[in-house]
Amino acid sequence: MATSNVLELAAGPAKDKLIDAPMPAFLTKIILDKFKELHIFDDSAHGAPNHCLVNEYQPGQGIMPHEDGPAYFPITATISLAAHTVLNIYKKNEQGEREAAPIWRILQEPRSLLLTTGSMYKDTLHGISDLEQDTDLQSGSIANWQLLGDKSSFENGTADRQTRVSLTYRDVLKVAKIGSALKFMSKK
Repeated sequence: MATSNVLELAAGPAKDKLIDAPMPAFLTKIILDKFKELHIFDDSAHGAPNHCLVNEYQPGQGIMPHEDGPAYFPITATISLAAHTVLNIYKKNEQGEREAAPIWRILQEPRSLLLTTGSMYKDTLHGISDLEQDTDLQSGSIANWQLLGDKSSFENGTADRQTRVSLTYRDVLKVAKIGSALKFMSKK
């Protein structure tokens, strides 16, 4: 499977701790104000996201089904930029492994926001197939079809993938100041 180009902004987590550092203004200026206006992170540990993962996906690149895990407060806000993608949502079986087929497919349009929280955060896995074209794009197969802003781009049921950038905002629960973080990272 192809991998995406990844950049973690606001120092990335070391194990399950975030090294305390401000996020760049271009990731916070408008977006965090909008999150506050919508009350998205009001109940999170820090009342706002303190971490942003930037992924670039070229056509044919995806990410294997995964869960975000316990290092984060259980809400994720993902903004899709430049192009669409289809996010596959898988139910976990009793052993915590994913079922073979997705239970939902979510079409993420350019400039859209997807919130993952509650049982969707805890009980499912999410991933993006490594495809160059998405097919079977219609109301019966896309869970959020009625919520799309512009269905005309997908009316023929297919859409070629283009380069997509995602901004994934999270609230990392444990935050270390730089001095204690250096001690933490130097331990073997």
